Amino acid sequence: MGEMSSLLLRLPLELILHILSYLDPRFILDVLPLVCHTLRDVVADEVTWKLRVQRGISANYPVVEQEHFDWPAACIELEEQVSNWSDEGKKTERFSLSDGHFAPVDAVLLLKRGSLCVSGSRDRNVILWDLKQLGKQNEKVKSKVLGTAKTGTHKGWAWSLATCDNCVCSGSWDSTMKIWDIAADGQQVGEIRGRAAILCLAYLSDILVSGSYDKRVSMYDPRASHPLIKSRKLHSSPVLSLVADDRHIVSGGEDRTLVVFDRRVNAVLQTIQMDNYLFCMDYEAPQLWAGNNQGLVHVYGSQGGTFQHLRCFDVGHTSQITGICHSAGTLYTTSTDKTMKVHIPTDPPRTLCTLRHSNVVNGVSLLFQK
Repeated sequence: MGEMSSLLLRLPLELILHILSYLDPRFILDVLPLVCHTLRDVVADEVTWKLRVQRGISANYPVVEQEHFDWPAACIELEEQVSNWSDEGKKTERFSLSDGHFAPVDAVLLLKRGSLCVSGSRDRNVILWDLKQLGKQNEKVKSKVLGTAKTGTHKGWAWSLATCDNCVCSGSWDSTMKIWDIAADGQQVGEIRGRAAILCLAYLSDILVSGSYDKRVSMYDPRASHPLIKSRKLHSSPVLSLVADDRHIVSGGEDRTLVVFDRRVNAVLQTIQMDNYLFCMDYEAPQLWAGNNQGLVHVYGSQGGTFQHLRCFDVGHTSQITGICHSAGTLYTTSTDKTMKVHIPTDPPRTLCTLRHSNVVNGVSLLFQK
């Protein structure tokens, strides 16, 4: 065996890489570095993974150039995305949970590696679902309406959800944000009253951010007795979408603007005018992916503290994009055209599968299992 290994390693690098292309990328990453120093160096070389990605997808990738890009992780995601959703998703299972809400569901979040789900509906309820029995005994998938009021979780539509650590925040058209401790079986641990309907949320370890119907972006400390930190009227129409990290708060309004607020200097950094408005966004620096009311996907890159519009893609939706999830190797979009589309995030995106529904699809949540 040692002699065969020695002969293998004398092959040209191109042939070694060709042989490796038949092996699972997780196996290559976890096992081959333990075999010998030569294979360890091959696996550690970024070029190994770049070439594998280029041969596998034959498209421009990534859309947003960035330093310290994790090529092995991206390769794993891309290959698993293609494998999982090829043949129009025939390898995947679809489940429908109908014994809970009695009105449209506008927000959904997967939690705890997919073992739990939280959903918000126009029936005013937020429901916690235990998915551990999914695919085994669907009738035993438990549901629990959060809150103790007989009239529902909220007094208005439960429109938006966000999570941080073990907590979930639900935002409603009744102008309230309620905080639930998922580790304590969904017990309510806080409530914040805003000034208008809460249309979007971002939840970080140190701050809760809301976008509301009264054109404001508001920042709160949920742990404080007086949680409001500041509230700014950043738009001239309702705030429809919101993302945040430790540096930026980015909001999209019905006024067709994208506003970038710099948390460090406590000021608006940019206001970007658009032809249409953004209804949903997904952000992980340095890239922001967003869906607009015309069914188009926009991509922005952040460099040097400012955002720049890089691409606009038609991914096949015929009306408003209601939800978007993006990672290094995956892209999911939902729309009022009654479809969810599964893509790989190349330039342009390659659509792997279109899932058709009987009604409008209002959102999507993704947990990538690493």
